[in-house]
Amino acid sequence: MDSKSNSSSAAALTANRVREQLPDDWKILRDVHELLQKQNAFCVSPQQWGEQKIVEFVQPSELKQLINLKIEEKETHSLSEIEKLCQLVIRYSVKTSHGRFHNQLFGQLDPYGLAGAWITEALNTSSYTYEVAPVFSLIETEVISTVCRLAGYDEGVGDGIFSPGGSMSNMYGVVLARYKRAPEVKTSGMFGMRPLAIFTSEESHYSLKKAAHWLGFGADHCIAVRTNGRGQMELGDLESKIEEAKSRGWEPFFVNATAGTTVLGAFDDLDGLADLAARHGLWLHVDACLGGSALLATQHRSLLKGLARANSFAWNPHKTLGAPLQCSLFITRESDLLARCNSIEVNYLFQQDKFYDVSYDTGNKSVQCGRKIDAFKFWLMLKARGYSQYGHLVDHAINMARLLEQKLRARADRFRLVLDTHEYSNVCFWYIPKNMRGRQETAEWWTRLYTVAPKIKEQMAYSGTVMVGYTPLASRNLGNFFRMVFTCFPVLEANELDILLDEIEKLGEQ
Repeated sequence: MDSKSNSSSAAALTANRVREQLPDDWKILRDVHELLQKQNAFCVSPQQWGEQKIVEFVQPSELKQLINLKIEEKETHSLSEIEKLCQLVIRYSVKTSHGRFHNQLFGQLDPYGLAGAWITEALNTSSYTYEVAPVFSLIETEVISTVCRLAGYDEGVGDGIFSPGGSMSNMYGVVLARYKRAPEVKTSGMFGMRPLAIFTSEESHYSLKKAAHWLGFGADHCIAVRTNGRGQMELGDLESKIEEAKSRGWEPFFVNATAGTTVLGAFDDLDGLADLAARHGLWLHVDACLGGSALLATQHRSLLKGLARANSFAWNPHKTLGAPLQCSLFITRESDLLARCNSIEVNYLFQQDKFYDVSYDTGNKSVQCGRKIDAFKFWLMLKARGYSQYGHLVDHAINMARLLEQKLRARADRFRLVLDTHEYSNVCFWYIPKNMRGRQETAEWWTRLYTVAPKIKEQMAYSGTVMVGYTPLASRNLGNFFRMVFTCFPVLEANELDILLDEIEKLGEQ
């Protein structure tokens, strides 16, 4: 028998064996939820927080020894062995739903969002046509319509799409702005055009610089604008930078405002930026990936005053609101521009002679082909609680941040705020160890203080008791400090803040 026949025979035998085994293989799903519960993957009860670790941290070299990560050509594992591997993965992973995980801009999950994510994974379809995602296509359309209304657009105005993260949503804004200014770019490219320039604050997200790189006009043409003492873009400096770019022969076309900066949670003056953008004929995009959840708030809705005047914005419900990663929206008040900018002829997917209303085949608005069903989990959350309830939870998270600032001021000998009052649910501060208190605050003192947060963070990782992130802020020449971020979930009570600060003090003196 020749090698080709041997291969065909082996393929047939394998296919038969896998076919017979498949009913048993599906039993893995029966045990997954129980496995997650046994391993305390969710850890959502406050009674558990003092007992269960957020993470059982080990160094990479040790972790490679604890879990067999190698992938071999012919090595297989039984169902029980696979479950043991899953158990190890859960054990050594970070439990981001633990109530004392405050390390990122996201945190504990909303259970309705997780339920939605499980359903969409099980149904395993793509968000490009009504044909393969009938319910989900309608749901995405409804969510986008609702968000357009919340943003203040007139009835029937606006469009949008779910994208794979805030960086891509911001890039959609740049692409649409360029297309509206020079639609010929879609077919003939940027050859012969004047160099393009975009503007964003020095404290904005790095995705804007990456967009300038990826879209071909160069990272140097993403111009950083100075910020004020609260972390907001200075309009006067923006005006100067625009004029300077024009004098160099560049063509300004896009301004990115930030609604909730990554570190300080600062909100740019959207009305002021809208006025300036209109004067110069620029597209105004708002990176509201973090602060967009204020759309739902009652007490803090004014943080987004002027949003309706922007040409587009990005919002990540997977941050403050607790939707499972990823859940990211791009919204524009230009009703048909997404389709005109991104659509091309794709005869095997987007046929125009289908047997249903093809306006629900929204995939051609996207730069992607296959696209995850990210709308359903968010829709299910909104159906379960109503968006007014989420608005109150957003207000609660921001109010807890203001309460933490009060508690930090009450411990002024031990803690120092970076800003006296932050705008959103971020709170940035230093911890001052005992042996540094009451000393003259020289340059050397500050240099030493900047080493404290990383050392405490290491203690946090090994103890597993709390997780709070730290960062420097280059735009202000500040070294490392803690950045605590509050989210809708967990729904914290005031005593949790004292537990957090007590734990930082304890770890800081070890």
